[in-house]
Amino acid sequence: MNSTDAFVEYLFEMNTSIPERVIDKAKQCVMDYLGAVYAGASVNRTAFDQLQNMQEGKCTVFGCPIKTDELTASFINGYNAHTVEMDDGHRFGMIHLGASIISAVLAVGEIEKIEFRRILSGIAIGYEAAVRMAVSVQPGHKKRGFHTSGTCGTAGAAIGAAFALGYDREEVKSTISAAATSAAGLLEIQEDSSQLKPYNIAHASMSGVMAARIGKCRFVPPDDMLGGKRGALRILSDFFSKEKLIHRSELYEIERIYVKPYAACRHCHSAIEGAISIAESCSVLPKEVKRIDVYTYELAVKGHDHKKIRGVTSAKLSLPYSVAAAFVRKSGGLEIFGIEEINDKDILAMTDKVHVIPFEEFTAASPDKRISEVHVVTQDHTYCHRVDYAKGEPENPLLKEEIEEKFIHLMKWAGQGKAGNEVLRMFSQDVISTERLFRLLN
Repeated sequence: MNSTDAFVEYLFEMNTSIPERVIDKAKQCVMDYLGAVYAGASVNRTAFDQLQNMQEGKCTVFGCPIKTDELTASFINGYNAHTVEMDDGHRFGMIHLGASIISAVLAVGEIEKIEFRRILSGIAIGYEAAVRMAVSVQPGHKKRGFHTSGTCGTAGAAIGAAFALGYDREEVKSTISAAATSAAGLLEIQEDSSQLKPYNIAHASMSGVMAARIGKCRFVPPDDMLGGKRGALRILSDFFSKEKLIHRSELYEIERIYVKPYAACRHCHSAIEGAISIAESCSVLPKEVKRIDVYTYELAVKGHDHKKIRGVTSAKLSLPYSVAAAFVRKSGGLEIFGIEEINDKDILAMTDKVHVIPFEEFTAASPDKRISEVHVVTQDHTYCHRVDYAKGEPENPLLKEEIEEKFIHLMKWAGQGKAGNEVLRMFSQDVISTERLFRLLN
């Protein structure tokens, strides 16, 4: 059986009897997504005012009073959900998930009035598909410069929507094939002072919806769009593992995701955690620090070791800035990535003292572990803290209460505290319906 057909069979097998724990995890992912998308909508409100003449429709743009068509809504929601860097992801796939997949599935779910449990099932299978495709081509995919959240995220969004819509095998294969040829996303988009990194995720969500709609037309796809000689997974990396694509595991991939406590690129999190731990446990003042050495894995260095901060996005991708701000402010939240903070003289002076050093042992351990060891050096002493699994990884998960606190914090930060409390109550009491959720959030 070729790779695409085997993958379709794998996804249908995983969808046959999704355990209740996986449905609960998907529900948790939706709540985490909503916090991130509303926070992003608050940041981007002025920018997206340029789209006030967008086509009217029946689909919600979170944080915006205007409804539009499902393609535009999935695009804007996907963009906003990734903007503040608080959306979930998967370290083995090196991919963000909820921003693209949930944006797409909620869009079609609202339009088609899909029952909420089926939406959650679609999200779980969308995560499964995106992660399996990602791990089958990593790390070569990233090393070639592709942004997995855009490429494999497109497939995850499309497949999530297709399963939520109840497609059969022929329709799903057509959907996957359309999504695979639509897959796009280059890591260069995050360089310098660029604010366009979320575009890859937004495009993935929108293209995923379009691929799912085309899949319903039942156009005949190629035999093997994923694994053929010119198939997506063959050309997007120098290595493709069919086994990793379809090998059955005891867990669903949605159970292996990380949930972010800090508002920075995930590669910065273990170092941020180390810096905060040292700052909280010792009485060292910033002016007493001679240098901070961060030993970490190679993939966390390239594209993340810059000290010249050219804007908020640049700061969120910078290990030196993130570590410096975390040490000075004893925090890794949104508050250390504001305009005032990224221009703060004390934080920038500390940023110059941070040195990011690739460490062979930690590189060899990646992605099983994303290790950072932070050394804060003063005149008389060196303080060290090593983090193997940053907070939020499945090996070191955020507690249910912590995820809820994060959600309420983001909703309040976005000026949506009342709606946030209502959504939390609805999720806690397990009285969610698609219609009720969108009525509350409109």
